[in-house]
Amino acid sequence: MQELVIASNNAGKIREIRSMIDNISLLSLKDIGFSDEIPEPYDTFEQNAHIKAETIHRFSGKSVFADDSGICVPALGGAPGVFSARYAGVGASDEDNLQKLLAETATKDNRSAYYKAVICLIWKGETHYFEGVCHGSLLSEKRGTGGFGYDPIFVPDGYEQTFAELPLDVKNNISHRGKAVRAMVAFLKEQTGR
Repeated sequence: MQELVIASNNAGKIREIRSMIDNISLLSLKDIGFSDEIPEPYDTFEQNAHIKAETIHRFSGKSVFADDSGICVPALGGAPGVFSARYAGVGASDEDNLQKLLAETATKDNRSAYYKAVICLIWKGETHYFEGVCHGSLLSEKRGTGGFGYDPIFVPDGYEQTFAELPLDVKNNISHRGKAVRAMVAFLKEQTGR
């Protein structure tokens, strides 16, 4: 079975992606013994995903994919964007970040937001990119206990529940990461003939 490293230790992210990939052995950073912090110094999702994938590929010699994703709020000029995971500062918790976003958008009439994910896949030495976007709006208070990050305040277009209230299979079907992962999985199926 082909091995593929996911350049993450985020348990929620790994669980979501593992449920979408079959016929490939998915390895976490812990599985390959990588424990360093990978800096994400860039201003685009593409660049941050690439530096993570390239770092792990050099470390392991294996095929690898990394994603960079975040929530973008037009009323905040696209923030937090690439800084979503550290919006309230380096080392901030998901709750800290969420509370900062709630505070920053408290007086905004425009509640639209979208999640964007970019995957950088290094497969047999070649680099490929896959992207997914999910549009929705922000609530002014949290709802639901599933998901992670900003999921308790994000309602995807066409739904009344937040990402934190939707069942995982529904979220995976419509989410930014789900769309990017499905595009990558379709590519991998072509490559592996499965």
